Amino acid sequence: MIRAAAILALLLSACAQMPWEDGPAGASVSEALKNAPKLGPVDGVFPSMPTMQGDLIGIEGQSIGGVNVIGGPHGLLIEVTVEAGGLAPGWHGLHLHQVGDCSDVGEFKRSGGHLGMIEGGHGLLNPVGPEAGDLPNIWAAGDGSAGMETFTPLADIASLADDDGVALIIHEARDDHLSQPIGGAGGRVACSVLR
Repeated sequence: MIRAAAILALLLSACAQMPWEDGPAGASVSEALKNAPKLGPVDGVFPSMPTMQGDLIGIEGQSIGGVNVIGGPHGLLIEVTVEAGGLAPGWHGLHLHQVGDCSDVGEFKRSGGHLGMIEGGHGLLNPVGPEAGDLPNIWAAGDGSAGMETFTPLADIASLADDDGVALIIHEARDDHLSQPIGGAGGRVACSVLR
């Protein structure tokens, strides 16, 4: 109700501020709305944001953590948590893959290639890329636990929620963000189907 009232107030305010009779020829309501102030949390307006979650499965098929994705107006906020013993200590590549399928436990090849794959374009540092599925690396502590929150403007919830879904994959080694096709990140050691 508050949101509807805020939108109505915005529309009325935009219409009241438009110089319909004195303004340039061809002025339209869409132009007025485009130039109207945008409301946000400071104004008490909190947008409804779509989310996706998934259980993170390790190389032996056990649950090792979870993934939470929030779709925002300019991209995705991604949170990954890994329990102790879930990963080998050190850096690991992290990517969004084209297909939401982790059923081939231990390989996770059914998840396909990277989301938005570009021939020769893998890597956040690549001048030809990056691909929509490219993400920063995740670091696992000495006990194999890890946690990270990252943001990507390269994808949105609509691109994740297509017919075959999407998977988040963790690789065995660090992604150098340049080498083709996966930054030298090696095998797939964890997988999460996002729904």
